[in-house]
Amino acid sequence: MKKNQHTFFATCPRGLEPVLAQELTAIGAADVKPTDGGASFAGDVTLAYRANLESRVATRVLWRLSSAPYRTEDDIYKAAFALPWPSWFDVGRTMMVKVTAVKCPLKSLEFITLRIKDAVCDRFRNAGGTRPSIDTREPDVRIHAYLTATECQIYLDTSGAALFQRGHRKASVDAPLRENLAAGIIKLTGWQPGAPLLDPMCGSGTFLIEAALIALDIAPGSGRAFAFEKLKNFDAAAWKILQEQAKKRAKPASPLPIFGSDSDMRAVRAARQNLEAAGFSNVVQVRQADILEAEAPAPQGILLTNPPYGVRIGEEEQLAELYPQLAAALKRNFAGWNAFFLTSDNRLPKLMRLAPSRKTPLFNGALECRLYEFKMVAGSNRKTVNE
Repeated sequence: MKKNQHTFFATCPRGLEPVLAQELTAIGAADVKPTDGGASFAGDVTLAYRANLESRVATRVLWRLSSAPYRTEDDIYKAAFALPWPSWFDVGRTMMVKVTAVKCPLKSLEFITLRIKDAVCDRFRNAGGTRPSIDTREPDVRIHAYLTATECQIYLDTSGAALFQRGHRKASVDAPLRENLAAGIIKLTGWQPGAPLLDPMCGSGTFLIEAALIALDIAPGSGRAFAFEKLKNFDAAAWKILQEQAKKRAKPASPLPIFGSDSDMRAVRAARQNLEAAGFSNVVQVRQADILEAEAPAPQGILLTNPPYGVRIGEEEQLAELYPQLAAALKRNFAGWNAFFLTSDNRLPKLMRLAPSRKTPLFNGALECRLYEFKMVAGSNRKTVNE
């Protein structure tokens, strides 16, 4: 690896790893390798800044400090103690440790977490007699350890608060989508800025805001702080240049063919409040309308929505009645459109009696979902369902 090059790992919602890899490659990352739950890549610290600023689908950007074999908790302690923590952050910074594992043979992740925390604090004590304080709610520094069956990888989090926390959500309704999942789904649809986009069950407006950010070329991390600003190797001048470049590139807010509607007036109010907080109240049109009565705002476009999942008792039957009506409304009002539905309800295509042209597995948190695509050509999507 070149001098001043580091290895990083960006996490993301499962199913969006290829989209994340494309993003990282586009900003100049080297050795991009997607894997389950994210992608590793190489670059200098400035690239890590840019990944935090520019990535729409990453959840965190982690800087890999070391990788070592282990058999016992003591091996993990020694691997953590060997690292020069005082050269990376000041003893006055608060910290926390988070451990995740796959096929780890050791019994307690809590004990491993404690051993890593002890190793970091002992290293600081050896260097100057004092140790950093622990803050598990809003720490200055987050240390992550990832354990396989035989290897312990230790990371510093360069992001801080999760990257989907853009700062635009002031109001929400039931189970809002995370912003990075919404942005990744928009990319999966193939939608391009300038083309019409409609979310007819828009909830608090997450798809609408992410589409506006993409269309106006606004960096999703602009206007928020990051953990890398609290590290000793922080290059303030390089960070300022990246921020200024992103600000100069962004287009001014003006009306775009991005539309939202919802039958629930509370959702419409929440979406409008969030759009206003993001500075997009004149960019996106939102109104109250039932999806069965929604009209296409243009001859062609992308319809994208996240319908209710039927998680409450009685809702599954209601959805079973809704889906055939929804299919009829789509064929009646949206011929020429591509319709995308994110749902964990695998009955949706069968009950709609529409053949999906594509289905992409995705995870909304721990909930396994599918993104179904239906090409709405009037009268041609009916199928004999045997699914």
